[in-house]
Parts: sequence; C-alpha cells; structure tokens
Amino acid sequence: MKFKSLVYFIGFLFIFLIPLNGWTQNKSNEKTPIISQASWWKATTTAVKEQKSKLETKPPIITNSFAVEKGPYGYIWKIYIEAEDPDGDMERIASIVEEPGFGRYFTDWIVLKPQYRKHFKGYIQWNTRSVAGDLPEWTPITLKISIVDKAGNESNEVIFPFTFESGIKDPYQYKLPTPFDVESLPRIGYIHIDLFPPGGMGWETPDR
Repeated sequence: MKFKSLVYFIGFLFIFLIPLNGWTQNKSNEKTPIISQASWWKATTTAVKEQKSKLETKPPIITNSFAVEKGPYGYIWKIYIEAEDPDGDMERIASIVEEPGFGRYFTDWIVLKPQYRKHFKGYIQWNTRSVAGDLPEWTPITLKISIVDKAGNESNEVIFPFTFESGIKDPYQYKLPTPFDVESLPRIGYIHIDLFPPGGMGWETPDR
C-alpha cells in the first residue's frame, strides 16, 4: 500500500472509531474530552506533508568560501560565499558569532533575493564597529555561516575565525582566490550584530 493511501486509511478508521460527539466515558462514567476527528486529521496530514516535503527536497550546498582572518576593530569584513541549491529554494543565510569570554550571540538572518535562491556567488558584509564600545586588542571571534531553504533543510556549515588586531599589513589589500577573483561580485546582504567586550552585557541562545 502506498504511503499516501495508508494515511487516508488510518484516518478513515479513526473517523468510525472515535465517537462523533467528541467525548468518551471512563470507568467512573465521567465524560472525558478527546481530540476531534477534524483536528486529528489536520494535525496528522500537516505533519506528514511537512516531513514528505523535507524528504523530497535537497539541502543547499556552500561550495566555496573565503574571508581574511585579521583586521582592526571596526574593520569592514567581507565574507565571500558561493552556494547552490538543486531545488532553487534557498531562503536565508544564518550567521552565528561566538566570542570567548562572552558566549554566543543571537543568530543573524539575511533573507535571499529571488535571483539568489538557486545559485549565488558574492559576499556578505559586516561592519564590525558596534555601539557597545571598542573591543580589546587580540579579541578573537568565530563566525559560522550556513544556509536554510524553504523546506527547512540546512546546508553545510563553514567557519571563519577572526582576530581584531591593529598594526598589521593593510587587511583591505588581499588577493581573492578562485572562484572569487572576478570583477563586480554582488553584495548579498549585511550582518547586523553588535559585539560586546568579553564579559560584557549579552545573552546566549541555544536555538537558531
């Protein structure tokens, strides 16, 4: 029996097994409310459809990435990414930052424009100077990037370490590796995260 037919068959049985008045009686003759046929059917079919949709689609893939690893506080950091999705339904880029002595920041989301949902090659920009005050010299952070599609599938995760360091060779003068060594790469979006000094005010969240 096909999966879809099995679901309808189970629903058919419940319609006749569950009393139409939406109540059942226990041994003490007290009426106990039970879930209605319509509510059960809606919840079951919705869950099945979502699971089936997720199984029938493929997750996005980040195929190439690059970013410099050092720069002064306030540095305009560009993170270069190439990604593709065979289903053409990439929806959002997730950016997660972790900072020793502070913790993990809330996830920042970049919603992809329609032209970038099947494939894109470009950069996301983060202006690292924040309203929370300067970060000490040598403060390290870790940026984790992944992409989520409309079905909820998540891509592979790429990790970019970065240390705030002044007095180094101009961090804006770098040579892009293949496949980013082309002219006019588009800016896909901005990261909006304000950094706090280690031990400063902030929060952690276990979810995305």
